[in-house]
Amino acid sequence: MGAFPAILSSVRRGVEQAAQVLSDVLQRLRKELKPGVMTMELDLLAEDLIRSCGAEPAFKGYVVDGRRYPYTLCISINHEVVHGMPATDRFFREGDIVSIDCGVRKNGYYADAAFTVGIGTIDDKARHLLQVTEEALWLGIEQAIPGNRVYDIATAIQRHVERHYYSVVRELSGHGIGRRLHESPSIPNFVPTGSWRWRFPNERLRSGQALAIEPMVTAGLPEVCTAADGWTVYTADGSLAAHFEHTVLVETPPVVLTHW
Repeated sequence: MGAFPAILSSVRRGVEQAAQVLSDVLQRLRKELKPGVMTMELDLLAEDLIRSCGAEPAFKGYVVDGRRYPYTLCISINHEVVHGMPATDRFFREGDIVSIDCGVRKNGYYADAAFTVGIGTIDDKARHLLQVTEEALWLGIEQAIPGNRVYDIATAIQRHVERHYYSVVRELSGHGIGRRLHESPSIPNFVPTGSWRWRFPNERLRSGQALAIEPMVTAGLPEVCTAADGWTVYTADGSLAAHFEHTVLVETPPVVLTHW
């Protein structure tokens, strides 16, 4: 009986430490998001900042289906939803919307966070998409309390997004986090029906559990494709996409550990 709360307390301390490093890095990176900045330059800066704090980039070397991700950041631009790859020939341009997604591992524990911003001046439609997606994140976070279920988070996100005539991506989800970057439960941004329920069980949330809640929203249809690089996920209809994420502890009220 006594061991389980002690384990959760240890996870909390570990994730908090990783989240503090991640927050400091993301706040520093925000200052660099200007027209003309090379995405690879930003990636190298992020890695240097993380390692200078005695931590490691969580994404670099991460393997999915036999493919190893080679960078510290995922940098997704305009119609790219997630997992966009930095490169020496990719630069930010005036009017772009850019998602910066980063993970940190410190002392064996992980934290994960993302935000989307406009580069220079963006149009009203793009600005509204970013606003609604961030609002959806916070509404989802409000549901991360002990005794609630995964679908309570999903319902809050989906209702807000669809109320504004945007779409949530089905194929990607948030997740538990702690000793591993991706743990159970999966946190979908929509309420699953039919066979989707097997993929996204409606688990009950426990006090002290760490979650990465991350709405991924498109201005058009929800369908996505994966680029030839095997990583970059983009909207099938070419519409803009936004992505916001925080690492959160399930408490009353929820505790947000990351900051941008």
